[in-house]
Amino acid sequence: MRHQLLGTARRFGVGFAAAVVTTALAAAAPFPALAAATGAPGELSSLVDPLIGSSNGGNTYPGATLPGGMIAWSPTSTTGDQTSTGAANGYEYGATRIRGLSLTHVNGAGCNPGAAGDVPIMPFVGDVTSSPSADTKDAVYASNFSHADEKATPGRYTLGLASGATADLAVSKRAGVADFTFPADRPAGLLFRVSNSLNGSADAHVDIDTVHRKVTGWVLAGAFCGRRANGGVNNRKSYYRLYFSASFDRAFSSVGTWHDSTVSPGSTTASGGEGYATGADRAGRGSGGWVGFDTTADNDVHMRLGISYVSLDGAETNLRQEIAPHARVADVAKASARAWDRELSTVRLDGGTPSRRQTFYTALYHALMQPNLISDTDGRYWGMDQAVHRLARGQRAQYSNFSGWDQYRAQIQLLALLEPTVAGDFAQSLYNFAQQNGGVWDRWVHISGATHVMTGDPSAATLATFYAMGVRNFDYKGAFDSLVHQATVPDPDELSDAGCPGQCVGQRPNLAQYMSSHYAAQDACHCWGGAAETLEDAVADSALGQWAKLLGRDEEAKDFEARGAYWRNVFNPATGYIQARNLDGSWVSPFNPASDLGFAQGSAAAYVWMVPQDVRGLAEAMGGRETAATRLDAFFHTADGAWSVRGGDALRYDPTNEPDIHAPWLYNSLGQPWKTQATVRQILDTSYGTGPKGLPGNDDLGTMSAWYVLSALGIYPRTPGSAGLLLGAPLFPKAVLDRPGRTDIVITAPDADDTHPYVDGVRLNGRDLTRSWTGAALTLKGGRLDFRLATEPNTTWATDPEGLPN
Repeated sequence: MRHQLLGTARRFGVGFAAAVVTTALAAAAPFPALAAATGAPGELSSLVDPLIGSSNGGNTYPGATLPGGMIAWSPTSTTGDQTSTGAANGYEYGATRIRGLSLTHVNGAGCNPGAAGDVPIMPFVGDVTSSPSADTKDAVYASNFSHADEKATPGRYTLGLASGATADLAVSKRAGVADFTFPADRPAGLLFRVSNSLNGSADAHVDIDTVHRKVTGWVLAGAFCGRRANGGVNNRKSYYRLYFSASFDRAFSSVGTWHDSTVSPGSTTASGGEGYATGADRAGRGSGGWVGFDTTADNDVHMRLGISYVSLDGAETNLRQEIAPHARVADVAKASARAWDRELSTVRLDGGTPSRRQTFYTALYHALMQPNLISDTDGRYWGMDQAVHRLARGQRAQYSNFSGWDQYRAQIQLLALLEPTVAGDFAQSLYNFAQQNGGVWDRWVHISGATHVMTGDPSAATLATFYAMGVRNFDYKGAFDSLVHQATVPDPDELSDAGCPGQCVGQRPNLAQYMSSHYAAQDACHCWGGAAETLEDAVADSALGQWAKLLGRDEEAKDFEARGAYWRNVFNPATGYIQARNLDGSWVSPFNPASDLGFAQGSAAAYVWMVPQDVRGLAEAMGGRETAATRLDAFFHTADGAWSVRGGDALRYDPTNEPDIHAPWLYNSLGQPWKTQATVRQILDTSYGTGPKGLPGNDDLGTMSAWYVLSALGIYPRTPGSAGLLLGAPLFPKAVLDRPGRTDIVITAPDADDTHPYVDGVRLNGRDLTRSWTGAALTLKGGRLDFRLATEPNTTWATDPEGLPN
């Protein structure tokens, strides 16, 4: 044990056929011995491929960033429309033309464009003779590239362009350095496209200081998901200003600026935003500046850059504090690799194939990219009330980028498990935002903005889970009281349809009706979908109830436990599915299990399983565990028994989105854990992998990657608000979870390989475990899980009805 948190000395960031069911029990065998070696953490960053997930809708980005970093320096691609990009976060592997290298990104967001992509800086070969903003098709001030000329490693990104220019970037947490090279026989320069954030901008500004060889400026932006049809107009608003300061090692040979279609050679200042529209409604608008260089004798340009959400001075201070004055790209890249090595060594693996190790450590890399810093080195940050704040005593960083509807299901559990101090600072950060936002906890926070994206109350589930998993470095009593208030006291915004259906402003829509009817009425809920809202709120309330119990708040625990069962009010016995209801109690019809009516980004067939807090109750409602298990079989298989776990069928499992990602683990609660083992292994092997298509869909701020990490370790969160873990079959012979300030968790499975996907037995701290789950003690106190794996399913282990989870 050697850890503290982000920003300290420790680290910068911190088909199975029907016959399988009846296979005879494999003969019990002793647990095999395993060598004590646990791998070499110093080489872990070399196993990461940041390009995994950059195609197939994964929406990851390959650029330079650190664990939890503020800066994420990565390409903005173009497909011939200056107001759009190849993918949600500016980069799609198949789009091999870029218009700049942008300073900020969000990992795996689902709407296109997603967020950020601020201040694209474009190495340009040629004379600037027209306004880059007037280049609406990205025909002139952009360049093609080949993946053969691209290299991405943790903390460093290098790209050669067809124009002959190259860029080599490396970063710290809030700053970066770059080497740009240009052909010696042509004009060379850098375009600072200050207004051209992924979603546009309200305003932007650039200043060029020829005496001090500096370019500074800012962009006023926001509007996450601001272009989507469902609620986009409501969300086209600004909520942060990103400042940057770039300095150079050589003088400028030329300068100029532009605004809209006007280009002004020799000018050193310009302003103007693009707005938040799209296509022709925005094309041709914006501002920026350029600096040119004489490359006849020296074709290399070195740049140092800092960013801040507080001020220009904050950007320059961040740069001074984090990167030495004469540090080169190689120096910063070396430090970046060390930071990622420390972060990735929180899980040390033995064995496994090279491709599985690469898939695993890249997933861990993506999972621990967030939360992201928004506080400066001096502790100041821009709050949700659009004012400057300073970290309170005891809080070490203010974090943001909370994709709550996604993350509460897997990513936040992994964060609490591996980085509890960061988790606590994140919890405090969300509480700070709520206090600055009139007591409202927004479900999707981007930088300092409440975006309202998605549905439910994921903050309640998130903070309850943090507390259950032992996170204590936040004001948990104040946060609990605030979340209880949000769940029990109606707010005027909850009766608004602004932003609906995708970005409804009410965080507990029509709460008074919900508390009266005990479900969200489809025709009166002011929400995305009444059935989904009911399920989400029931999960959140169950988590609050568990938290209340841990705090000794017995009456609140009882009340919220009862509310956790409200899912029953949208389960229609006549159809056997979760179904939306109207205010008068009637079921919304006609009903089709493949339809998303009443749901959010999923069908009734997917959402029927979203009752992780009461799987026993759900099974009873379906007619018993055997009936429920048979239905679950059909969720993962076609009628002929073939696997169906890749998505694309509304009646079956979809690994690309969150509502049903826990479904493979439900067999543990249904008394058939061997089916969890087989199903999870099938998904791990077919939906995930190496290469740009290695993620099944949007990474959603590390959620899909966290699912892989946890599942590959043979563990998965039991339910939000709990520290318990469900058990599966590990992919690797040994894993050591080296946790800050806590005892390690050691997981061994000596026979782990492609031919041993089943669990034959488990020992917890040396004692035989006859359940397919653990209680809180392993998470809180550490310990050892030893798995005996088998080639055939053990259909008697962990099947006692008295020992089933939930």
